[in-house]
Amino acid sequence: MKKIYPLIITTLMVFAAMGACAQNGSGGFSALIQSGPADAARLVNAYGEPLFKGIGAGLNSGWYNTAKTKKLLHFDIRISASAAFVPASDKTFDVTQIGLSNNVRPDNPNQVIAPTFGGNKNMQGPLLDIYDDNGQKVGSFNTPAGKLGFVPAPQLQLTIGLVQNTDLTIRGIPSVSIGNGNNISSIGFGLRHDLIQDFVGKNAAKVIPFDLAVAFGYSHLNMNIGMNVQPDNGAQPKDSQQSTDFSNQHVAATFNNLLVEVIFSKKIAFFTPFVSVGYNNTHTALGTVGNFPITTGETFTGTSTYTTYTNPINISETSIDGFRADLGFQLTPGFFRIFISGSLAQYSSVNAGIGFGF
Repeated sequence: MKKIYPLIITTLMVFAAMGACAQNGSGGFSALIQSGPADAARLVNAYGEPLFKGIGAGLNSGWYNTAKTKKLLHFDIRISASAAFVPASDKTFDVTQIGLSNNVRPDNPNQVIAPTFGGNKNMQGPLLDIYDDNGQKVGSFNTPAGKLGFVPAPQLQLTIGLVQNTDLTIRGIPSVSIGNGNNISSIGFGLRHDLIQDFVGKNAAKVIPFDLAVAFGYSHLNMNIGMNVQPDNGAQPKDSQQSTDFSNQHVAATFNNLLVEVIFSKKIAFFTPFVSVGYNNTHTALGTVGNFPITTGETFTGTSTYTTYTNPINISETSIDGFRADLGFQLTPGFFRIFISGSLAQYSSVNAGIGFGF
């Protein structure tokens, strides 16, 4: 069980990060929902962009640490964790530069810089005022503080040798539930093929002093994080058509990740350094599911009124699209596996883990 602890810990860190974004009050996405569907989507996207990119960078890490493919039915099982680091340029954003409507304005025109998810956790975001269509102020909120300067991602994978100098990797984590409707799961598969043996044959190791392979990896991560957004104190429904059922609110997010790379490696006894270059892509789809009460006006007596929006936020975007390079090594004392690597890309990351096989 001790070998499972790194996976459990990193999974809990992912949940803590996403859960902190989704909670009620001024601490996360729910604060931003007060601005209404269109403006909330822009704010959530700007605030959460480092999280989306970091998850993609982490899930595209650690697929392979050598170009040498497994022999037929040989295998290894490994547990690893990645951490993607948020660059300084993505730690803040300007609330006046993301296309907000005139219904959401900075309370102080000189305070417009807000932290992102990857920003300073001690930095409170600027105060934003909300106006109705008649120009009357109906509310205000602060954008949330930062959460983490890095984004963790766990991997559990099995690689098994196939025919024709090719092996198959299956990776993922089973569905993990941590109460309040929170759960996470992932699945992925990859293929690696030894190119040198295609041209040189079984004597490749005697002719070519290194291994060369092409690899492909695809993974899908699914997250559901519970929310609890209730009407403002004393607020009443705008009219009888507004739903008052706010149960089953949650954030639903999926991340589809693709990696294609060329790997060079050289085994020296039980030490195998490697370098790889390739292309990676991550598509993010995130939405808020359920009914959400949003203050949109007030009665002639001054009582706040809310409109209920169903599934108010839907984001679909390509978070990562570009090249990456990885450098690292693998140690294979006996049937144990120890590996460490780092990447240079839009979001740099590190990956480390242990395993066993033959």
